[in-house]
Amino acid sequence: MVPSGDPAPQGGGCPGSRSRTLSPRAAPPASAAAAPASGQSRLAHWPVQLHLVPVGAPWLDGADLLVAADCVPFAYARFHDDLLAGHALVVGCPKLDDNRFYAEKLGQMLARSDVRSVTVARMEVPCCGGIAMAARQAIAASGKAIPLRDVVVGVDGALHG
Repeated sequence: MVPSGDPAPQGGGCPGSRSRTLSPRAAPPASAAAAPASGQSRLAHWPVQLHLVPVGAPWLDGADLLVAADCVPFAYARFHDDLLAGHALVVGCPKLDDNRFYAEKLGQMLARSDVRSVTVARMEVPCCGGIAMAARQAIAASGKAIPLRDVVVGVDGALHG
């Protein structure tokens, strides 16, 4: 129970679901620069699961939004640099989750914020097309003319689009 006057915890009280902005890590020291590059996270906020992201998350305003299927970062090795860099992110699985929920929640997010563009990153498998459909429905429901890009990743990790 939350004492009166205190805001209700986000994410059902789970501290890991708390919405927050992340700062980029500092560059490695010069001696570490000789080591092979391992890549750097481009994630700029938390949470990322569409179920957990608040509809009015402040990091949505002015953002280019990446809507990624859960499997994409595992299949596409350059996910952070090629797709995530410069984008706000929400993720979900169109096969295991309810795409109507995705369309409704994304629609609310787009209606309440000033998202500049939406990029959908999905796998080539047929069941993954639902996330692109949800994004199209969300844009239509928002009543805004938001540009949409659909990027398809092959199960072999190749980028198609």
